[in-house]
Amino acid sequence: MTRGERRNLRVGLAFISPWIIGFLAFTLYPVCASVYYSFCDYDVLTKPIWVGALNYRDMFTDSVFWKSLYNTFYFAAVSLPLSLIISLLVAVLLNQSVRGRSAFRAIYFLPSLIPAVASSMVWLWILNGNFSLLNHALAWFHIKGPQWLADPAWTKPSIILMSLWGCGNTVVIYLAALQDVPRSLYESAEIDGASAWVKFRHVTVPMISPVIYFNLIMGIIGSLQVFAQAYIMLGGGGPNRSALFYAVYLYQNAFEYRQMGYACAMAWVLFVIILALTWIATRSTRKLIFYAGE
Repeated sequence: MTRGERRNLRVGLAFISPWIIGFLAFTLYPVCASVYYSFCDYDVLTKPIWVGALNYRDMFTDSVFWKSLYNTFYFAAVSLPLSLIISLLVAVLLNQSVRGRSAFRAIYFLPSLIPAVASSMVWLWILNGNFSLLNHALAWFHIKGPQWLADPAWTKPSIILMSLWGCGNTVVIYLAALQDVPRSLYESAEIDGASAWVKFRHVTVPMISPVIYFNLIMGIIGSLQVFAQAYIMLGGGGPNRSALFYAVYLYQNAFEYRQMGYACAMAWVLFVIILALTWIATRSTRKLIFYAGE
């Protein structure tokens, strides 16, 4: 390196040094420390004690752990497909040339901008079993609404319903993809006599398949880490721990029970689960994704 290149290197490193320091202190070190603590009995206040794989073995006999894992998979298996389908249908509708289209787009996107705490407090009122707006609306149709947050059979559907309310970000991503689909493809399909459903299935879906794949992967990651709404609305997991999700139980172990070693082990198990599901989704959808440049 010449003298000028070394000087440019030093200047460049000086400019990015805040990011490097932040990455080392707040990302790399916590990740490495969590690996070590997952093999320790650690309560944050005292020195960690090495216990080997005891934390991981305890998970297999922890009924609450399996309950939280079941609740999380139930939520992901229901909310993720519904979110992907509903968001896509809403984006298709918002992509039509109708009067007031901009206003409709803003209305559907606004819920995703509301902080989780504020939206959770609103939904506590909407889903109140005795005085809720939702049950009052169902009464107009002579339907007796359930105790949404007090009945173990309805706690998870309540969180799923709330999650669908804030799908504005996914709608925006779909909408951007829909606007990039060439009009010539639709015109060619119309010449061949294709119906609206045929155009949607054979033109729209293949052309936006990379975006569908992206939303699928992000949905897998997000749905398995559901935390804020469930913790705010149902505290320790609701009646009979019916809404005790994995991230909520992890938080309880780390900051309420002060079992930081066990919580770190749970975090790495969740990482492996998300990694495996992401790999499966990538392998299974490889032949279904169409890239225009290929």
